[in-house]
Amino acid sequence: MGYWKILLLFFAAFFGGTSVFLFKGDNHKTLKLVLSFSGAYLFGITVLHLIPDAYHGNDNYVGVFILVGFLFQIVLEQFSDGIEHGHMHKHPHDLAVFPIGIMISLCLHAFLEGMPLAQGNQDQLVYGIALHHIPAAFALATVLLTNKQGKNKTIFFVAVFAVMAPAGYFFSDALSTGNIGNLQHYFNRIMGVVIGIFLHISTTILFESSADHRFNMRKMIAVLAGVAIALLGFLKEL
Repeated sequence: MGYWKILLLFFAAFFGGTSVFLFKGDNHKTLKLVLSFSGAYLFGITVLHLIPDAYHGNDNYVGVFILVGFLFQIVLEQFSDGIEHGHMHKHPHDLAVFPIGIMISLCLHAFLEGMPLAQGNQDQLVYGIALHHIPAAFALATVLLTNKQGKNKTIFFVAVFAVMAPAGYFFSDALSTGNIGNLQHYFNRIMGVVIGIFLHISTTILFESSADHRFNMRKMIAVLAGVAIALLGFLKEL
């Protein structure tokens, strides 16, 4: 994968988070549309690319690891409060300890998201993750500022989050090429975990933020556009 894609992953999240200083309030319709588009795009990529690739090695346990990933994301959200979905919540907790649980869960989430990028041509997935991390980083920065974390601390935590997806790619690349023991034999199972995470994230984005689970026209267009672009990319590779 080209270094410009690594930079795209980093700067999409970093600028998404630091752009919080350019806005006031926490109701940003444009970011919600970006979130809907990226959720639909990630869902399309997962169904069209990641799942078939994971089953390509005839590993009967891949489905088990997809379930593990799905459930693991539920556990992560107990610590992140759904920030990876672009949600912004108020937290009256002790300000000195607030970022720890959220940062660990978000960084682990982003690290795992970067792992599938090491296998094959994953250009569309790069763009999907980059889009997905813009509102996620924005939400993270909003929560940090709401809890009276300083500007420098907020930028630092956003930068840490932004570097996790590239770090996941580099780790997975070393894993898949055999530079880290024999873990490459379990690559498809690790991808199964990531697929489960993507399925949970994308479906939650698409439905949880909709009142009464109904789409307005703008969100419907964003979702259809995300799926359509994922499908066009898939058909182009056939």
